[in-house]
Formats: sequence, structure tokens, C-alpha cells
Amino acid sequence: MFARRIPRGVLTAFAILGLTAAAAGCGGSAADTETLTFAQIPQEDSTSIATQNADIISALEKQLGVKVKLQEATSYAAVIEALRAGQVDIASLGPFSYVVAADGKAGVAPVGVPADAPDASPTYRSYAITKPGSGINSLADMAGKKICFVDPTSTSGYLFPSAGLMQAGIDPEKGVTPIFAGGHDASALAVAGGQCDAGFAFDTMVDEQLPKSGQLAEGALRVIWKSEDIPKSPTVVSTKLPQELQDKITRVFQQDVNRPGLVKLGICSDEADCTLPEDVKYGFVPVDDAKYDGIRKVCAVTESKSCVA
Repeated sequence: MFARRIPRGVLTAFAILGLTAAAAGCGGSAADTETLTFAQIPQEDSTSIATQNADIISALEKQLGVKVKLQEATSYAAVIEALRAGQVDIASLGPFSYVVAADGKAGVAPVGVPADAPDASPTYRSYAITKPGSGINSLADMAGKKICFVDPTSTSGYLFPSAGLMQAGIDPEKGVTPIFAGGHDASALAVAGGQCDAGFAFDTMVDEQLPKSGQLAEGALRVIWKSEDIPKSPTVVSTKLPQELQDKITRVFQQDVNRPGLVKLGICSDEADCTLPEDVKYGFVPVDDAKYDGIRKVCAVTESKSCVA
């Protein structure tokens, strides 16, 4: 049902889809750019990705005066490759994939991170999950089992789980049978469905999103481990864009892409009417590269091959 590793071909997924570079050259001006490409990886059913991002797209188009094309991606690796190739201008990355992109010279700068409130700490956790009665009560019990991860470049779906398994004395590549489900929802549902003995997904996917959508019944999964706090997923801008345009995009995310800001722009009639992705309760707040140094430390500890772009 699931591939054990992401095929090399996924790195050219954007080219296969016919995605063309939207950015003007670095020496151009913001006025030269007519269309920006915004890459997203759906957390759940891909049919909702356009709806969830509609107000963000509207704010960008209104404030920048350009068309913004939303592009669904197949994996974080595909997004990083597309950023490096100049085929994507704005992207939502996981914390881990951001570090891979930034340190791998993909040419990205963080513009904002989701927050539940203007002054809320923008962090989350990875969960280890299993079915009730599985006999798995800790990470140590996962030895020799079929384990669902999300993606080799997923922070809460692979990197932090790998560090946790290593602390429990288990090699995440050889001490378990790893299955890459491709999404946090897919990982959790595979565990609930019995395709994996246990697995990993981020906290609100298990606690809120899947139960709310009716895909996960109450009590279907048991949480047996929680990671330390992880900085949330940043949205990035390509540094291949003209600096003037990079600055404008950053201002839109930090000043306008929040519920009060969207109402002020006339995009929503009131704050409750605003439609944002599941993990964006309030809007975006500023973030800087140093917030992700903890992930770099985990990379150093795990020596994960996925930490290198």
C-alpha cells in the first residue's frame, strides 16, 4: 500500500506536472513578475487544499498585484528541488525540510509561521501512536515491528521519531520495518487500520483533525510517546525573487495573513468567516532561522541521511 522510500522520480514531480518558473531573474524588478507559484503539501484530503488556502491567495494577489498559482506537491523533497530550480516562489515547508532547504542552499528565507494567537508559542509535538491492545507501550516495544513514518524529510513524522527510537536503543532504519505513508493522516490511519503496528504523526492530526473529519473514531489510537516541543512549519519565499518582492511577500504574511488582517482587507466579512489551513488558527507571525537550530542539533545526533539535501 505504501512505498518504503520516496522514489527519485518524485524530485522531478514539478517538471512532470509542467510547472514553469514564475520568478523573474534576481536582477529584475517586482513589476516584472506576473505570476507567483505557491507550493503546498496537503495534510489531508487534497480536495480541500484550494479551499483552505483561498484567503491567503486572495491576500497575496490583492497586496502584490500579481496572480498567485497554488501548486499541490507530492513531497517535501519535490518542493525543495523545485525551489532550487526556481520553479516555486513561495512554499510551506515542514521544520525539518526547511532546515534541509536552507542549509542545502535551495535559496529560501522564512516569512512566517502559523500561530494560535498573536502571542502564542508556535510549537507542536510528534506523537507515537498504536492501537489499544497492541502490546506496544513504549518506543522500546517497537523493536522489530512494522512502523509507519510520514516522509524522510518530515520533522515530526521522521526526524524526531528517529531520535526518540535511537534514545530507546533502536536503529530507525534497521531495528524496525519502516513504512513511509506519505502524510500524517495516512500514517495515523494506517496504524488505526492495522497496516502498521505503530507509527508517528503530529499532535493535532491525531487529537483534532482526523476526529473532526470523522476519519478516526474516539479511542481508535493510543498515544505512547510525545516529543519535545518542535517549532512549527514555516512558509518560505525564494531568494531568487527580486528583494523588493521578497520583502512585500514577507509583509503580507506577517501583517495581513491573520484573521483581523483578512477582515481589514475585505477578504472575510468577520474573523469566523476566514478560511485558513487547519494548522493556522490565528494567522502567521514572524520567525527567524535561529528558531530551527534545535532541529539542526537533532540532525547532528541522528546523523540522518535525510538531513542533507
